[in-house]
Amino acid sequence: MPSLLVGPLASLRGWTLAIGTQTGALRTQKEVSADGKTATFFNGDVKQVMPDEKVIYYYAAAQTTHTTYPEGLEVLHFSSGQIEKHFPDGRKEITFPDQTIKYLFADGKEESIFPDGTIVRVLQDGSKIIEFTNGQRELHTAQFKRREYPDGTVKTVYANGHQETK
Repeated sequence: MPSLLVGPLASLRGWTLAIGTQTGALRTQKEVSADGKTATFFNGDVKQVMPDEKVIYYYAAAQTTHTTYPEGLEVLHFSSGQIEKHFPDGRKEITFPDQTIKYLFADGKEESIFPDGTIVRVLQDGSKIIEFTNGQRELHTAQFKRREYPDGTVKTVYANGHQETK
């Protein structure tokens, strides 16, 4: 069955509505600017191709902007204030509204830096290292949780509940 234009949209220039095709696919309605650099979609989304070949896509329903740069960097701005950067090498950097920054590495490691200066690192094996601004440090593994104090004291709590202080 060929594509059909129906209803009030049939009279709009630049809009396309495909009710059905031989494959049963539904096409997207959009209006494209004369220069071909901007597309406005029926759902309110807008795609712009800038002179430097940067592509900016605005998702209306989510109020999110997704910018793709020619070298492959992608940046997403969410309505909550969260910003994500996706790098071509697989790394991601997420800045949360409270200014916490989380780095996700392609090898599975993670690092979060909190506004108070606390740093949390998650290693590939799932263990976690927490560095506090007061000089204390914690190591969390499947076998134990250990806190190291600036004065050299070390407290360990094992998975079986046993505790020791050195």
